[in-house]
Amino acid sequence: MKVAALFSGGKDSTYAIYKMLKSGHGVECILSIVPNSEESMLFHYPNIELTSILAKAMEIPYERVYSNEPSGASEAIVLQSALGMIRQKYKIDGVIHGGISSQFQRRIFEGACGHFEISMISPLWGCSPKKYMHELIESQFKITITGVACLGLGPKWLGRALDKDLLLELEELSSKYGFNLNFEGGEAETIITDCPIFKKKLVINEGSVRWYGDRGIFEIRDVSLTSK
Repeated sequence: MKVAALFSGGKDSTYAIYKMLKSGHGVECILSIVPNSEESMLFHYPNIELTSILAKAMEIPYERVYSNEPSGASEAIVLQSALGMIRQKYKIDGVIHGGISSQFQRRIFEGACGHFEISMISPLWGCSPKKYMHELIESQFKITITGVACLGLGPKWLGRALDKDLLLELEELSSKYGFNLNFEGGEAETIITDCPIFKKKLVINEGSVRWYGDRGIFEIRDVSLTSK
């Protein structure tokens, strides 16, 4: 099967690609859709411009589409148009999606894929949040937190690299405040700086915390790819 991958640069979309490659499938291209604001209901926003660099780290062809649409319904049209473009260009049979439990996103992505009679592949769907997060660490995924937007996660988390100790702290906070440990509800955003499918690793040379009272982002200003 020839597949493309919807890619945000975060842990879920990267791990979905990893799972597909590990199972022997090829990935023809990576597709990133860039929303016009962090209010997007479908697409990742913080540091999305780095996806082209991460695609280079994986040595997979990259496509970028910009969305100026303000709502989930109109964003779905952008998604459908983007899938039509890569289907024609790469002759794909399916699209990898890093969704875990969001029925809202699943319906929209399935609808867009169904329009072109291509398969939507969700290798992470239904994963236990705790098991999944530990699996990421054990699989040598280097995860940096780039956004937080929930009670219990303050500015000190921005720019931090997740490890076993921090994951245990996150588990305690998740139990105390009730946020989703895998962040799929938008509680936090991430970027992967290294993992087994990267031919080179991403180094964050400069970044800064921007805090807005109850949420914030780690704005990455300068990066480089280096040999592993």
